[in-house]
Amino acid sequence: MNWDFIGFTIEVLGKILVAFVAINVHYRFRKQHQLNDRVFRAMSREHILGMLGISLIIVGYFLQVPGKI
Repeated sequence: MNWDFIGFTIEVLGKILVAFVAINVHYRFRKQHQLNDRVFRAMSREHILGMLGISLIIVGYFLQVPGKI
Protein backbone atom coordinates (compact mmCIF):
# COMPACT_ATOMS: atom_id res chain seq x y z
CA MET A 1 0.00 0.00 0.00
CA ASN A 2 1.29 3.43 -0.79
CA TRP A 3 1.04 6.52 1.40
CA ASP A 4 -1.00 8.43 -1.18
CA PHE A 5 -3.81 5.86 -0.96
CA ILE A 6 -3.72 5.81 2.85
CA GLY A 7 -3.85 9.62 3.03
CA PHE A 8 -6.66 9.75 0.50
CA THR A 9 -8.66 7.18 2.46
CA ILE A 10 -8.19 9.03 5.74
CA GLU A 11 -9.21 12.32 4.10
CA VAL A 12 -12.42 10.80 2.71
CA LEU A 13 -13.27 9.20 6.05
CA GLY A 14 -12.77 12.58 7.74
CA LYS A 15 -15.09 14.33 5.29
CA ILE A 16 -17.75 11.67 5.81
CA LEU A 17 -17.41 11.97 9.59
CA VAL A 18 -17.80 15.77 9.52
CA ALA A 19 -20.83 15.51 7.24
CA PHE A 20 -22.41 12.80 9.40
CA VAL A 21 -21.96 14.89 12.56
CA ALA A 22 -23.55 17.94 10.90
CA ILE A 23 -26.52 15.85 9.77
CA ASN A 24 -26.95 14.42 13.28
CA VAL A 25 -26.96 17.93 14.78
CA HIS A 26 -29.77 18.92 12.42
CA TYR A 27 -31.67 15.72 13.24
CA ARG A 28 -31.40 16.22 17.01
CA PHE A 29 -32.37 19.89 16.73
CA ARG A 30 -35.48 19.00 14.75
CA LYS A 31 -36.51 16.40 17.32
CA GLN A 32 -35.86 18.48 20.45
CA HIS A 33 -37.09 21.96 19.54
CA GLN A 34 -40.34 23.41 18.40
CA LEU A 35 -39.89 24.67 14.86
CA ASN A 36 -42.16 26.51 12.54
CA ASP A 37 -42.97 24.87 9.20
CA ARG A 38 -40.51 26.96 7.20
CA VAL A 39 -37.53 26.05 9.40
CA PHE A 40 -38.60 22.40 9.57
CA ARG A 41 -38.78 22.18 5.76
CA ALA A 42 -35.38 23.84 5.41
CA MET A 43 -33.79 21.44 7.89
CA SER A 44 -35.41 18.47 6.19
CA ARG A 45 -34.04 19.63 2.84
CA GLU A 46 -30.57 20.10 4.37
CA HIS A 47 -30.77 16.58 5.80
CA ILE A 48 -31.52 15.12 2.38
CA LEU A 49 -28.77 17.17 0.71
CA GLY A 50 -26.32 16.11 3.41
CA MET A 51 -27.09 12.45 2.84
CA LEU A 52 -26.69 13.01 -0.90
CA GLY A 53 -23.35 14.70 -0.26
CA ILE A 54 -22.09 11.77 1.80
CA SER A 55 -23.19 9.40 -0.96
CA LEU A 56 -21.30 11.44 -3.55
CA ILE A 57 -18.14 11.44 -1.39
CA ILE A 58 -18.33 7.65 -1.15
CA VAL A 59 -18.95 7.21 -4.89
CA GLY A 60 -16.10 9.60 -5.68
CA TYR A 61 -13.82 7.64 -3.39
CA PHE A 62 -14.50 4.36 -5.17
CA LEU A 63 -14.07 6.01 -8.57
CA GLN A 64 -10.65 7.38 -7.58
CA VAL A 65 -9.31 4.31 -5.73
CA PRO A 66 -8.06 2.47 -8.85
CA GLY A 67 -5.83 5.42 -9.72
CA LYS A 68 -4.42 5.58 -6.20
CA ILE A 69 -3.42 1.92 -5.79
